[in-house]
Amino acid sequence: MAQFTIEVPDTLLPQLEQLQDRLPTLLMQWLSIANLSKQNITDRSIAYEEVLDFLITQPTPLEIWNFKVSETAQKRLGELLDRNREGGLNESETDELDSYEELDRLMQMLKIRAHSTLLPVAS
Repeated sequence: MAQFTIEVPDTLLPQLEQLQDRLPTLLMQWLSIANLSKQNITDRSIAYEEVLDFLITQPTPLEIWNFKVSETAQKRLGELLDRNREGGLNESETDELDSYEELDRLMQMLKIRAHSTLLPVAS
């Protein structure tokens, strides 16, 4: 096993000493979590962030019906679709394209529900 030396604050030393036998396992778990968090952040598409930002504003049904992602997000989607047709997507880009498809399905469902609330009720 390799050795790795780090400097830690004196206040942290007693806690680390108690965990000394488990430190390699805990470090591996922490690295796994850190890598997953990093991957989730970097794999999000521009549109994903825009939709989240939009939904957090608690939009009205009319705002949902009229919502479109930005030109930048639409351009990125076009690039991904073009590269996908050419068979040139890497794993990260495939994940990004998948997130666009999931968002599209979500927004379609939201727009259908929003539209139904906008229709006049037949009497």
